Amino acid sequence: MEWSPEAERLLGYSEKEALGRHVSLFLAQEQGDVEDGEQIAARHRAGRRVVVRAAVETLARPGVPLRWAVRLSTVSDTVQDEIDTALLRALLTDSPLGVQAVDGDLRLLRLNLSGPGVSGAVGHEAIGRHVRDIAPGLIDETVEQKLRHTVESGQPLSFLHSGRPPSDPTHDHVYSVTLLPLRDSADHAVGALIASQDVTEREQARARLDLLAEAGARIGTTLEVRTTAQELLAATVPAIADIATVDVLDGVLHGEAYAPGPVGKQARLRRVAFKGARERGARAAYDTGELVEYLLPAHIASLTELQPILVPHLRYGETPADDRRTPHIRADGAHSLMVVPLAARGVLLGLVSFYRAQATDPYDKGDLVLASELCARAAVCLDNARQYTREHKTAQALQRTLLPRSAPFQSAADVAWRHDSAQSPGDWFDVISLSGARVALVVGRMAGEGIDAVAAMGQLCTAANTLAAQDLAPDELLGRLHDMVTGRSHETTDDPRAASARNHMQGASCLYAVYDPVSRRCTLARAGHSTAVVVDPQGVPEICDIPEGPLLGTGHPPYRSVDMELREGTSLGLFNTAPAPAKSAALSSAAQILCQILSSDPCRDLSDSCEAFIRAGKPADEGSLVLLARTRALSADQVSTWILPPDPAVVTEARAMSLRQLADWGLGDLAFATELIVSELVTNAIRYGAGPVGLRLIRDRGLICEVSDGSSTAPHLRYAYETDEGGRGLFLIAQIAHRWGTRYSARGKTIWAEQAIA
Repeated sequence: MEWSPEAERLLGYSEKEALGRHVSLFLAQEQGDVEDGEQIAARHRAGRRVVVRAAVETLARPGVPLRWAVRLSTVSDTVQDEIDTALLRALLTDSPLGVQAVDGDLRLLRLNLSGPGVSGAVGHEAIGRHVRDIAPGLIDETVEQKLRHTVESGQPLSFLHSGRPPSDPTHDHVYSVTLLPLRDSADHAVGALIASQDVTEREQARARLDLLAEAGARIGTTLEVRTTAQELLAATVPAIADIATVDVLDGVLHGEAYAPGPVGKQARLRRVAFKGARERGARAAYDTGELVEYLLPAHIASLTELQPILVPHLRYGETPADDRRTPHIRADGAHSLMVVPLAARGVLLGLVSFYRAQATDPYDKGDLVLASELCARAAVCLDNARQYTREHKTAQALQRTLLPRSAPFQSAADVAWRHDSAQSPGDWFDVISLSGARVALVVGRMAGEGIDAVAAMGQLCTAANTLAAQDLAPDELLGRLHDMVTGRSHETTDDPRAASARNHMQGASCLYAVYDPVSRRCTLARAGHSTAVVVDPQGVPEICDIPEGPLLGTGHPPYRSVDMELREGTSLGLFNTAPAPAKSAALSSAAQILCQILSSDPCRDLSDSCEAFIRAGKPADEGSLVLLARTRALSADQVSTWILPPDPAVVTEARAMSLRQLADWGLGDLAFATELIVSELVTNAIRYGAGPVGLRLIRDRGLICEVSDGSSTAPHLRYAYETDEGGRGLFLIAQIAHRWGTRYSARGKTIWAEQAIA
């Protein structure tokens, strides 16, 4: 009599084909074993059997013939219904997940009583109540808005939410929440399903990993103990502590360390860092840099056992009354403490104290593990900083022994310098007394830092002194240094220290200047170094235009020099700048500052000018080395010069002129030695050299006798046999002169001998 669309989909017959037909048309011929009272075998229009479950209901209405409603459903649908029922039972009874169903007014319809946050705290009496009344510490206005949005829009939502559930109202928990809309068969909104999972431990683990990763990036950015300690506290306050302190062993600040293992409670520790949460406004019991006295048992135990100590409940009655921390602990409300040793490779460096005051929960073992991991990472950085400090101090001490401590005795110029080895350990300088009353000024910078750079600096400084003693011109001296460094760069060695020193030497810069007080000429050459500053006695500054040469051991020489005449009283300034030479035409800021200082008061004491330059706040990359010189000039009555023809007969005349000059200077006691020196040098110049022959006497701190000729062939000191008739001239000069030597020029050579004046 009636045929539904569902029946058409199930059996394949349309309503027109089915109405008025006998029921047997839709039944299979053989029911077989499917007849169990509820299941029957139906026949599909296509001829196949369809096992269905039949439910028959009598339709009795007054005045209407008796009818029967036969409801057919596939056996698989019935199984699905049972599965759905079992699934619903599992979610609302046995599941550890939090499952709640609410209506459109957010009143509770169904819930899982064993779910997280409600187990043991909420029962069936909650049905019908508003969800916010059931869990006020967990359901807030934000969650309500999201629930209403899900009900009204039909869109699911997933988010993380923290709060205090009814089962644990004193602690915060983190939940992963999913909201799903509930719809009836007409697709009308009837409520929402809340599915939640307690992920507190997972989020705490993730937060700890994030904290460790962040701390690893923030701690150890410098090789400085105090900065590293401050970075540790910046990473842990307020993340795991409301108040924290770092105290290190006193020797750590100087690069020293105890032997591996625990230390006694008498160890001296010094406060290097303190930090409190901003809202706490805590004050430190010890100032930064002050020695710390440990009286709390936790601190003493951590020192003597080298183990992290957890004090979950810091009871004020147990804190020593004479401990300076006790009143601060009480004032700040600190109630829990962790003391973690800073140890690297078994060597104790210090202690870190973490105090909890704001959060009500005490520290637990998980917090102690996290703090220990953070401190272990920080300890490695601190130990690196300690070792760097030790090596840096060693390099500074070595550098101080290699660099000059006082200027040599010379009359060419007044000199002063200022060198801050802490900021520029690779810088070097020297003031070298040369023949002919001249003086050499040299400044340089190595290509690196550390003790290896200082060792390389010592080699380079020694080489420069040795070459300067040969009276080489500035450009030739730099060329010899370049050849030495280049030759060393090709050497092979298994010693890493030697290889490191060699690498530091390559790429070094150098500025070399020679000033002659007789001619008042200054010759300068540079290897990748900044230029020099010249300020005349009237305060007019000038930047020396020195041809730029390659850094030592790099590029392709030759080096070129510049020659300039300086008036007496001229200030010459040499300083170090960045290793890479500036390519722009603009002057460096350091040169401008030095020009301003020297020109503002040309007569100012050179030491004061050095201090003013250091305090001027020049860029940090331009080093902290300045060498200043104020030129002097020898007067005409201090120098006597004669040009002699290359005739052996003039030797007698040369001796006579020298003796007369000595008498005028009042140096008669040097007459015999000077007569011998003049006689031997002039004779050698005439016999073996090329004319003309020049003779010059200079009265300075000593008496200098110079004989020059046009030949570049130098005589050599010989040790003559008793039977030899000659060859004793230079040997005699070496015995009676204070020092002697040879220097070369473009026009020949000069042999000189200097005698000390009483």
